[in-house]
Parts: sequence; structure tokens; C-alpha cells
Amino acid sequence: MATKTTEMQKKPQAEVSRAERTRSGRAYLPNVDIVERKDELLVLADVPGAAPGDIDIHFENGTLEIYAKVQPRNRESARMLLQEYGIGDFHRVFEVSEAVDAARIHADCADGVLTLHLPKVEAVKPRKIAVKSG
Repeated sequence: MATKTTEMQKKPQAEVSRAERTRSGRAYLPNVDIVERKDELLVLADVPGAAPGDIDIHFENGTLEIYAKVQPRNRESARMLLQEYGIGDFHRVFEVSEAVDAARIHADCADGVLTLHLPKVEAVKPRKIAVKSG
């Protein structure tokens, strides 16, 4: 019996559709962990400094796009002695090969981590088939 594998792949940089940016500055690729569970794919993305209201998630035709806008820090009244932490937006695009129920996708963000739940459609969930005696 063949087993089905689930894959999520990053698009090559040349194929990534760029989100239109409304401000100049840096953009970062957030570090991401993707976990396959029985009923869903779980995406954990690091987006420090992004507020939940400033995160846009789009899923269409198997493409998952995450864009998180980070507000600049107010440093007008302070003189920076050392600055190592860069401020910028986050953007990442994935191709999802698993059949996902787009209507049931949900997300939350806490402590700089975006948790995105991509529920699998019923048809692709693994199921146990009972064998009856004849």
C-alpha cells in the first residue's frame, strides 16, 4: 500500500510574487516550522514586533502567503549607541501540496510567533478501515 507524503515548498526567489510595499525599508523572511498532524498542517512563523492586526495571510490555489508589517520603533528622542536589531516587515510564500480546507484556516499571534492552522480536507485525512469477519 502506497503512502502519501505531504509537502510544503518554498517558491524560488524568482517566482515569489512580491507584495506591494507601501513603505521603504527592510523585509525579512521569517523563520518557519511546519508540522504535519493527522488533521492539519501547523505553521509556526517568527514575526517579532508584528501586531495581530498587521498580519495578512492569503491562501489561494495552493499558495500560502504570509505578510507581517512591523511598526518602526520611536527613537526620535534617543541617541542610539549600538543598533543590532533590524526593523522590517516579514514576507514568505509557500506552495502547499496538501488539500487544505481554506474555509477553516485560522491563526493567532502571541509573543512574536504566528501560529497558523491549515485543516486538511476530509478526503485526504488518514482513516482506519475496519475489517469484519465474513
